[in-house]
Amino acid sequence: MNEQTPTVVLVHGAFADSSSWNGVVERLQAHDYSVVAAGNPLRGLATDAEYIRQLVASIEGPVVLAGHSYGGAVISSAAQGLDNVKALVFVAAFMPEKGESALDIAGMFPGSTLGEALCPVPISLPDGSRTVDLYIKKSRFHHQFAADVPEETASIMAATQRPVTNAALAEAASAAAWKDIPSWVLVATEDRNIPPQAQTFMAERADAISVSVTASHAVSVSHPGDVARLINEAAQAIL
Repeated sequence: MNEQTPTVVLVHGAFADSSSWNGVVERLQAHDYSVVAAGNPLRGLATDAEYIRQLVASIEGPVVLAGHSYGGAVISSAAQGLDNVKALVFVAAFMPEKGESALDIAGMFPGSTLGEALCPVPISLPDGSRTVDLYIKKSRFHHQFAADVPEETASIMAATQRPVTNAALAEAASAAAWKDIPSWVLVATEDRNIPPQAQTFMAERADAISVSVTASHAVSVSHPGDVARLINEAAQAIL
C-alpha cells in the first residue's frame, strides 16, 4: 500500500458496538489498511453524525467510510461536505434520503420483526429531557439480530449491545452524501431488522454498486470476509 491508501473508518449501528467489526478489521489490517472502528454514540442522528464528522475530519488523506445498520444513516450525514471521504460503504444499512428517518425506511417494506423484539427503557438525558433507550431482548437477540452467528457469540453480543434512542431512529436525515460520493452496498438477504427489499431499494435509488450475501443483520460478524472484500473494492476503486 502506498501513502495514498485510504484510511477505513467503520461505524457500527444500533444494538452493537465497535467490536462487531473485529473480523473485518483483522482482514483489512492484513492488507495494510489503517482502520478506525469508531464508537457511535447512538443518541441522535444529527449529533452522532457530527461526532463522526469531526473524527473523520481529523484524518489526513483519503477515507473510505463504512456504516452498518443505523450507522449507514450516520455516515451519509457525516460525510456531506467532507472532501477527504472518497467512498461510502453501506453494510446492511440505512441510506436515507434527506428528510427520511430510519423508521421511515424500515416501514416501507414488509419483513422487519424488530419492533416486537425491543425492550424500551425510559431515561433522562444530561440536559434533563426524557427519552427512551431501545434494547433487543436478550431472549430474542440471537434470532432477531444474529441468526447465523454461533449461539455463544450471539449471547455475548446480546449482553454487550449498545442501546439506541428511539429519537435517533425517528430523526430525519439532514443530508444524503451518497448522492455525491461513490457508494457500495452489501445487502443481507436474511436480515430481520432492515428488510432486504428495503436495502435493495436504497441501493438502486443511490445507483450504488451492490452485492448480496446470504446473512443475518449481523453480517460483519458472520461474514467478515465478504464485508472486507467490498470495502477493499471501494478502496481500490478510488486509488
